[in-house]
Amino acid sequence: MANRFLKPEVIASAALGLLERDLVLTNLVWTDGAFDFTGAKNDTVTIRIPARLKAREYGWRNDRSEAIVMDELHEDRIDVSLHKDIYSAVPVTDEELTLDIADFGEKILAPQTRAIAEAVDDNVAALIENAPYRTTLPLDGRDPYVSVVAARKTLNRSFVPKGGRYLLVGSDVEEKILLSERFNRMDSTGEGAAVSALQEATVGRIAGFTVVTSEAIDPEAAYAFVPSAFAVATRAPAIPDGAAFGSSQSYNGLAMRWIRDYDSARLRDRSVVNIFGGFNVMRDPVGDERPDGTREKGLVRAVKLDLNATPAPAPTPRRSTSK
Repeated sequence: MANRFLKPEVIASAALGLLERDLVLTNLVWTDGAFDFTGAKNDTVTIRIPARLKAREYGWRNDRSEAIVMDELHEDRIDVSLHKDIYSAVPVTDEELTLDIADFGEKILAPQTRAIAEAVDDNVAALIENAPYRTTLPLDGRDPYVSVVAARKTLNRSFVPKGGRYLLVGSDVEEKILLSERFNRMDSTGEGAAVSALQEATVGRIAGFTVVTSEAIDPEAAYAFVPSAFAVATRAPAIPDGAAFGSSQSYNGLAMRWIRDYDSARLRDRSVVNIFGGFNVMRDPVGDERPDGTREKGLVRAVKLDLNATPAPAPTPRRSTSK
């Protein structure tokens, strides 16, 4: 029977599938592996934010003495720069390849792609946790639902799309949610799925949010956002001419490269998986327009909730002065 060797494209595609499966946080944000960074200044590409206008009204049956007001369009932008080279490199000796490794993908590539997945997720976690939030709300541990509704209200007031919203929670916040009497009642009466729908990292849906838990973030924090609040760009590095064989693949917003060559000085193979990555926060124009037509920018597509945040003091009831 003839020997059967896997082509590098087949192995790289399988590895990319493993990477996507292992990712948690990266699947919650906006990703794109198709950006063309070739020749881009400072390895940076620009994402356009469409201009927004407010309609005006012209007086009904007026004497036409005044002209209509002409508005100017001002597009905005967000830059995403490649600044991370995330890799996993593993040597494989002749003895290991001959006697120990029956399935190269399972024994070598699977652990490598898991390592890449964890590193990418850690970068996304750092992006989310260190973002400059315009709004941080206290999270009520006794009744988290009230705080989640407050976050929903904040996003609504900023005209953030209602579809595809996530509530990313740390382990302590997840515990508060799962032990909340309100959510237990909702689950038992069929009005929600906060407890019974707990599968892997997804807790359920709460007040229009899909709730996902992660050990990579502060256990006492939660973040309400839409995917476009955080941008992640990846690019597969070019395959070097000196590599024995390898492949670059892009799928579902992810890009990676796998190469394998032989180190003759040490009689061993080398398997290397890596990704170029860039991470940034989406800042939208806020406030009134400046004289030069620009506006202040801020993160309005996401809200932070914190178990340790101090609640705003309740207003003092006004006493009646009537006698």
